[in-house]
Amino acid sequence: MKITIATKQYGRQAALFGFAASAIYLLMIFVTLAHIEVLSGLRPFDMRPGGYSDEQANSLLSALGPSGRRYYLARQIPLDLMYPALMALTLVSLLNWLGSRGIDRRLIQIGIWFSIGAASADYIENTGICLMILSWPETSANTVLAASVASIVKSGLTTGAVLTVLLGAIFWTFKRAHAYAR
Repeated sequence: MKITIATKQYGRQAALFGFAASAIYLLMIFVTLAHIEVLSGLRPFDMRPGGYSDEQANSLLSALGPSGRRYYLARQIPLDLMYPALMALTLVSLLNWLGSRGIDRRLIQIGIWFSIGAASADYIENTGICLMILSWPETSANTVLAASVASIVKSGLTTGAVLTVLLGAIFWTFKRAHAYAR
């Protein structure tokens, strides 16, 4: 009985957090990040999973102009302060749901660490973006490098977390199919 309650709780949490994360993600993609790209003619920092150079960062900041940089700080960053936590909570809830269904705890723990690491890297990236915008035009090459590396790490860990969830779902599906075959 206790396992069933935990399973349902994790499922509800995953749905709730997933809905909120998806809503914020769509708002960022179709509104704030799209507006930043229109203003600058360049891809925003958040849309560069391979990172960016000092020259690319300065080109974006320059192309944004004062009002675009304010928009980034006032519109995009607040949304991107909510999104990483919601995404991590979604992934952790899904992983815990899979764990309550008998998926190997080591796989679940790896996925949880990937999820937390991805959110942490996203917050480091956001801090770097804020520092770059606030210090413009005296942006430090070290700040750009740190934000860029955080972006790359975030992308890699997010991919790892999502793949871990998918792998867990595949294991669970095969486990169920095997149980029904008996």
